[in-house]
Amino acid sequence: MIHVSDLTKSFGPVRALDRVSFHVAEREVVGFLGPNGAGKTTALRILTGFLPGDSGSVRVAGHDVGRDSLAVRRSIGYLPEGVPLYPEMRVVEFLRFRAALKGVSRRQRRGEVGTVLEQAGIEDVRKRIIGTLSKGYRQRVGLADALLGKPRVLILDEPTVGLDPEQVIHFRELLREIGKNRTVILSTHILSEVEMVCSGAIIIHHGRVAAQDTAENLRRRVRDIAPVLVEIDGPPGKVRSALESLEEVETVLAAETGARDSSAATSAYRAYRLRPCRGRDPREAIFALARKESWTLRELHREDVPLEEAFLEIVGRSRGGSGQGD
Repeated sequence: MIHVSDLTKSFGPVRALDRVSFHVAEREVVGFLGPNGAGKTTALRILTGFLPGDSGSVRVAGHDVGRDSLAVRRSIGYLPEGVPLYPEMRVVEFLRFRAALKGVSRRQRRGEVGTVLEQAGIEDVRKRIIGTLSKGYRQRVGLADALLGKPRVLILDEPTVGLDPEQVIHFRELLREIGKNRTVILSTHILSEVEMVCSGAIIIHHGRVAAQDTAENLRRRVRDIAPVLVEIDGPPGKVRSALESLEEVETVLAAETGARDSSAATSAYRAYRLRPCRGRDPREAIFALARKESWTLRELHREDVPLEEAFLEIVGRSRGGSGQGD
């Protein structure tokens, strides 16, 4: 559905995108991630036809963005960061106006506006003047606008900015429903959103694609930094000192009294979270240590790497790239 190959874009001496390539399949919901200045917004603006690329190719729904920009725009619903609205118009008037601009026939306009009002959860403010709405409601008006025309591709740039927790939950539910029959690119800094609603993620850093994969596979890429949990019965000071002395262990992150089971008050077990040295697995050494010291080892396993930590690690490993853009 979306094919980007060797896309490059510069602003004067600053290279915002440097030979960026990625693919998003039909009916796939993908998180578009990266630190500020990574080039995400520049890439989205090129995808939607708002900016031209310097070189490379971009195809959306079978159309080339450079040669057939109007066809691409008809295929896309775009919610930019800081959505532009007419504050003096009423919500329903604005959406009818936007539907007309998008070529929705007069006969279908009323029904389609009603549908997007319901989808975005703004039926109760349909007659309100946009300028009187809260930031969260204005964001939802922008989302309703993006859904008009039944676009095959939906591109959302920081769509939950300004939404309260209840509105964020509603948006995630809506996005899951939208993703059943549309291709969606979601640019966000909230990585929990990516885990909850996206089938995959693209990480961009310094204008280059640092990774593209599922959230689970991204975590597996940095499995070597996953903390190790140890629950052991032994003299706390001696245990901690012995764990810290292992060459496979970088540091002991935390130690808790055996609060991991219901008998915490009387348990002699303590839980330790360890950060391993990069590329090392300390579990065999920990097992050998416990056996040598005759300590009872009740639990020993590697924890999952949170997506936030995986993101930071992947970005850190790609710092050798050049270029910067927003």
